[in-house]
Amino acid sequence: MTSLREPLRQHNFRWLIAGRTFGEFGNAVAPLALAFAVIDLTGSAVDIGIVVGARSVASVVLLLFGGVLADRLPRSVILQGTEVAATLTQAVIAASVLCGFASIPLLVGLSVVNGAVAAISAPASASLTPLTVPAILLAQANALARLLSNSGRIAGAGLGGILVTAVGPGWALAGNALLFLGSALSYRCIRLSRRERVPGSRPLAELVEGWHEFRSRTWVWVVVVQFMVVNAVIAGGIAVLGPVVADSTFGRSGWGFALAAQTIGSLVGGILVARWQPRRALFVGVAVILFEAPPLILLGQAPLLPLLLAAMFVSGLAIEQFVVAWDVSLQENVPEDKLARVYSYDMLGSFIALPLGQMAAGPAAQHFGVSTTLLACAALVVAATGLALCSGQVRGLVRKSHATQP
Repeated sequence: MTSLREPLRQHNFRWLIAGRTFGEFGNAVAPLALAFAVIDLTGSAVDIGIVVGARSVASVVLLLFGGVLADRLPRSVILQGTEVAATLTQAVIAASVLCGFASIPLLVGLSVVNGAVAAISAPASASLTPLTVPAILLAQANALARLLSNSGRIAGAGLGGILVTAVGPGWALAGNALLFLGSALSYRCIRLSRRERVPGSRPLAELVEGWHEFRSRTWVWVVVVQFMVVNAVIAGGIAVLGPVVADSTFGRSGWGFALAAQTIGSLVGGILVARWQPRRALFVGVAVILFEAPPLILLGQAPLLPLLLAAMFVSGLAIEQFVVAWDVSLQENVPEDKLARVYSYDMLGSFIALPLGQMAAGPAAQHFGVSTTLLACAALVVAATGLALCSGQVRGLVRKSHATQP
């Protein structure tokens, strides 16, 4: 079996995962600090949903443009520019909180900028891995990239909770800006040949070509529809209502450790998925998303930290099985020159309902109660996953490395 360390022999891959690790560290601190900054500012779950939802709206609107751009221009250069932009916006958010001029409109505006930056960078980042390692190392490379990125999330979630409690959200956001700068510097060290630059025709024609590639595979759009629902309800239940429940029960630091427990589960899941590659990896990855429901149920019914830590750990492990299976499935089956555009349609579909979930969570909790809203979120996760498993292509897609085996 190929060693998990083997992809590290590739210079460009080393710098790619360094940039991702810095970025994930920052991304773990940012939403945690921002959520509690809004709570300190207004104390409103609705305002949290508006601020985080504004980022998602901008990201969704520009995702297709990001896919076309990533198939036209050097992806490493795109990532450098977007991380610098993320550095600057996070620095302004931190300054507004620390200097006392933060307001909901300002935070919404800066969140929109961050969302635009994320939309441009996401397809480039997701489609860059196959250009940095040989095809035979794709599974190990994706698993290792996730493993190290999750290490950054573990540190970010745990440290974010401590910093928010000890020194406040503003300083956590200031440190976050430095992490994004480290990510930009790492991406600058990637050196790729001109095959990274794919000649383009007209943007509209390229979008149409990408759409045909996306819809030609049933397993692709079925899973995307599943995650359109799953991502929306988890964003509303975990990202918006989670901090509210934590603030009134086990505390802010506890919430940081709950997020860290989820990421530790992802870390363990990364080790597992690098060593165990089932023949029908996509089927396994889709099925284990059912484990995303228990944390929502516990938050709604029994917000006890020890139980929540265990549920979040299992949730993280499940997420990792899916993400690596999904990335390898796309990278093995979609032509490289169309991969960024397919990723952009994937992300568009998966995230299009994210703002609705984030913005609706607060009003739904006010009208129906936090507990009822969280239970409804759990039920939607189960329903969407069950329907995805009804697809024969999802159940039957076989890894390329296993295709000739009985």
